[in-house]
Amino acid sequence: MLDTLGYNSVDALVEAAVPASIHVTPRSTSDIPPAATEAEALAELRVLASQNRVARPMIGLGYYDTFTPSVISRNVLENPSWYTAYTPYQPEISQGRLEALINFQTMVTDLTGLATANASMLDESTAVVEGMLLTRRAAKTTSNVFAVDSDALPQTKALLRSRAGAVGVELVEVDLARGEALPAELFGAFVQYPGASGRVWNPTGTIDAVHIAGGLVVVAADLLALTLIASPGSLGADVAVGTTQRFGVPLGFGGPHAGYMAVRAGLERQLPGRLVGVSQDAAGHPAYRLALQTREQHIRREKATSNICTAQVLLAVMAAMYAVYHGPTGLRRIATEVAQKAEALAEKLRSFDLHLVSDSFFDTIRVVTPGPSVQVIDRARSKGYQLFWVDDATVGIAVDETTTAADLAVIAWAFGLPDVDENGERQVPFADAAGLAGVDRSLLRTDEYLTHPVFHAHHSETAMMRYLKQLADRDYALDRGMIPLGSCTMKLNAATEMAAVSWPEFSRVHPFAPEADVHGYLAMIEQLETWLAEVTGYDAVSLQPNAGSQGELAGLLAIRGYHRANGELTRTVCLIPSSAHGTNAASAVLAGMKVVVVACDEVGNVDLADLRAKIALHAEELAALMITYPSTHGVYEHDVLEITQAVHDAGGQVYVDGANLNALLGYARFGDLGGDVSHLNLHKTFAIPHGGGGPGVGPVAAKAHLAPFLPGHPFSQRRDHAGGFTFDGGAVSAAPHGSAGILPISWAYVRMMGAEGLRDATAAAVLSANYIAARLREHYPVLYTGADGLVAHECILDLRPLREETGVTVDDVAKRLIDYGFHAPTMSFPVAGTLMVEPTESEDLAELERFIEAMIAIKAEALAVAAGEWPADDNPLVNAPHTASSVIEGEWTHPYSRELAVYPVHTLVRTKYWPPVRRIDNAYGDRNLVCACPPIEAFA
Repeated sequence: MLDTLGYNSVDALVEAAVPASIHVTPRSTSDIPPAATEAEALAELRVLASQNRVARPMIGLGYYDTFTPSVISRNVLENPSWYTAYTPYQPEISQGRLEALINFQTMVTDLTGLATANASMLDESTAVVEGMLLTRRAAKTTSNVFAVDSDALPQTKALLRSRAGAVGVELVEVDLARGEALPAELFGAFVQYPGASGRVWNPTGTIDAVHIAGGLVVVAADLLALTLIASPGSLGADVAVGTTQRFGVPLGFGGPHAGYMAVRAGLERQLPGRLVGVSQDAAGHPAYRLALQTREQHIRREKATSNICTAQVLLAVMAAMYAVYHGPTGLRRIATEVAQKAEALAEKLRSFDLHLVSDSFFDTIRVVTPGPSVQVIDRARSKGYQLFWVDDATVGIAVDETTTAADLAVIAWAFGLPDVDENGERQVPFADAAGLAGVDRSLLRTDEYLTHPVFHAHHSETAMMRYLKQLADRDYALDRGMIPLGSCTMKLNAATEMAAVSWPEFSRVHPFAPEADVHGYLAMIEQLETWLAEVTGYDAVSLQPNAGSQGELAGLLAIRGYHRANGELTRTVCLIPSSAHGTNAASAVLAGMKVVVVACDEVGNVDLADLRAKIALHAEELAALMITYPSTHGVYEHDVLEITQAVHDAGGQVYVDGANLNALLGYARFGDLGGDVSHLNLHKTFAIPHGGGGPGVGPVAAKAHLAPFLPGHPFSQRRDHAGGFTFDGGAVSAAPHGSAGILPISWAYVRMMGAEGLRDATAAAVLSANYIAARLREHYPVLYTGADGLVAHECILDLRPLREETGVTVDDVAKRLIDYGFHAPTMSFPVAGTLMVEPTESEDLAELERFIEAMIAIKAEALAVAAGEWPADDNPLVNAPHTASSVIEGEWTHPYSRELAVYPVHTLVRTKYWPPVRRIDNAYGDRNLVCACPPIEAFA
């Protein structure tokens, strides 16, 4: 590879590619310990895990212990066919995942009683914020007031407070259940159903009143409760949001979990995030795809209505399969038992003259204590149970599917009740309790749900195992071959890194557990904060953001908070290069900033003259510059220090997008480039898997002056972070440490790589990208290069000349790559008509050569079309991909052979991946929007 590129060493190559002005000398001492072996890393994780107490969490507040069916745990959560897949932008090779997400959307629409659901949200609290923003867009009023249920989850209130001010929304808290009057004017209202206190009440009157005022209503509903109580849709809600965590997804100290959002008819095109729909392929067969893709935030940019462009796919799949496995009868049984447990405990406590805050509840009760509430909580803790401190005289208790009669007896004992019944047994039996006894009969659910055959066909483990295998076989993931996606870094997610995620000491921990029970988690988090600060050149790191988009937002909100603290309220302009990721612009808008686009020059760099002009024009208003380094065009900009200095001279702050850190780690640091704050994508550089399109973790790192404005949280176990910093900014995720359950992955990655290994990984990634660029340059022009014709960790192949010469499009090449056994590179981003290729450091030379040979062969096929060997409308490229049925059914009438169609290279004969559908008609899907499970007859 080096011979091809003309360099004597990998270091020489990377040092030639990375501008000398930003090189960092490897440190003689490091906070990152020397690389550990796999066995050593696992042993250290075992020590950390042992410092967490696996208690019986009965805190509730949207988080519950749950039984993950083993067939789902083994075949989804721990299966690389599911967790190493990428976002389903190439739907022909994502049919299994897309069907699973259609199941998820159908589950949510059925249970919420609304028309359309998206493919999941980040968590419940961020979903509430997105619901608030949606109602503001859709409401028939100019009011900026949003009413918030006083019985909302406390973490949701915190998130609403941190997000509302930046977008000019005024929050008014109202005790809705007690009939407190709504504001005279409002654009929307939010109802918690059941409430954080556990109260179940009928919000129909509130919903009607909001509608009369021209507003819309968001209801956060517990999906398990909705198997027994009336759906939000039946009550008149416009939007329903919540979490699916208790549907078999482990607690994981707060995540990752799949939030949900559903809307009534007429609001489908307002939905944030992703929406899976049903279309048809070239043969007229039903096929799944992402619907309404023009809503994607990288396309809409500053006009985006949300900065969320991902979905919690792996967790949504788990929750959907939980519903598929149990079916409506099983879910109703689980919910009924939960309600019986809560009622049995309530009856026991009432029998000893203890008072409940509300007698109408599903799974959560609040009890007035005769003495200080902390005494009850401490007694429960002494037996291994975690209850919720409401105030000095009130304790909250939430039961779930894992709660036993013995558990209930211990809780009764904690309140001072005898824990031994007349038979000498330590238990509070619940089988005969009347669940929902205090709930108004008019709120009991009577309509059917989950009627589609998929929720009735896979209730045995045999059937479920085979269904999951069938779906996985329809997909292409990293366990099949390279996914060379530029900007997305689809690298190895090593088995050892993944191992600890399933350990109960990490997976069965409530995010609001007391500090004494989570010392292991806090130690791991502090170590990871320290390591990430070192490799990025920043002082402080918050791991709370549970997606890159939320990390972007947190960084920009920190900049906003810093300027406001300095009294510079007019600094609201954010400069963003035209090549930037679209979420940059969307995040800036949500942080209350005005986006001003900076031009790029003909080689893809920021246009310095235009930048200086924009700075001069907006000097007094300049809040920040957002810049991606290396650039979105895949090159190292040599003027980066001049760029950042110009912004600082004007009083602005510099946000460096961390999407391409995989090309920098160990050789340069964002903080040394002049960056003040950055987000990092742990699902890119730090090995957390994409999980079929999930966001991983998006930490935000900052210099010391911005650290006080990083995300805080009302339930943080510890205020101090690595480096001694205290974060007092608003929360951006429902849990204090975001998706902490997958942090062991990145911890293990850094621990096993060490500082030297991280540097080596960068070098290998840059070598691979430059090797592909060099090998393919004579066949496809490389659009942007830096010094000496080098690229960073990715290269953009320009297919526009090919289209002009042959008529073959970038779509044709992408779909033909499927026939060669590849997932296509990133299409038409950041430049239309191009492919952005990122091979990563994980791929060996044989796989790189296989990709190179496929691209060269496809070029030859395109030239054959141009030469007239095949018609422009009937050739292997425009007909790609080819399914098995397409080459065996009926008479073969194409001017090329069946063998060329499906075996373009001989090595595929034994290893062929067969796409399940032919090319999908996107326009048909958008014209005929279907976003729930189609009838089984559609596939006949």
